Amino acid sequence: MLFDTHAHYYDQAFDGDRDAVLAALPESGVGLVLCPACDLESCRAAIQLAEAYPYVYAAVGIHPEDALGLPPDWLQQVEAMSRHPKVKAIGEIGLDYYWKEVPHDLQKEVFQAQLSLAQRLDLPVIVHDREAHGDCLSIVRAFPGARGVFHCYSGSAEDAKTLVALGWHLSFTGTITFKNARKGPEVVAAVPMERLMVETDAPYMAPVPFRGKRCDSRYVYRMAEAIGDIKGLPVEEVARITTENGKRLFGID
Repeated sequence: MLFDTHAHYYDQAFDGDRDAVLAALPESGVGLVLCPACDLESCRAAIQLAEAYPYVYAAVGIHPEDALGLPPDWLQQVEAMSRHPKVKAIGEIGLDYYWKEVPHDLQKEVFQAQLSLAQRLDLPVIVHDREAHGDCLSIVRAFPGARGVFHCYSGSAEDAKTLVALGWHLSFTGTITFKNARKGPEVVAAVPMERLMVETDAPYMAPVPFRGKRCDSRYVYRMAEAIGDIKGLPVEEVARITTENGKRLFGID
């Protein structure tokens, strides 16, 4: 069985068939899904999905693109929702310098506040890092008690080794299946299996041969196959190890 450690099933892309897709996952070989939020509304939506399906879990947090216009008590709201028994992480949080609308200083402030919260609550975090590798690494270094995963990892193999040495995990989407993929396979080759996880980032990042289609957890096997090809392991072994890594990190029995 596979663990899709990052899928946004509250997204409107699933409005037409959300329940059908989620109900079909176990028979498709997907035994666990973690649904991370991006804003306060999606925090509540992720929890509702986790309540409805025994194999779905939630993460709550504020994405860097959603850091503008937060209410004064936003962090208290995130903390209150994080105490739900099916919430297993704070996320997705981090930095995104691709989009220019949210000032970098505000992104850093919101990121640091949530890292501090996660550290205090002893919860792992799910980090979004887009074109902000140096600042993300600098900030997580400042929170040595924090732990978690850099999702859809896009940094260098050198930075990956640093993150692994600090106790972090890395997860990979369909981008590692693309013909022009360079950095991702290099990172997978450089990082020990016990620090790797697979994800879809559904409804985005569909792998080859489904590229361009709406992505869902039924495609996560392609990431396991790609990692197996790089590591010289059968896909069943990759599925077993990455699932155990995810269960251990997120505290799922």
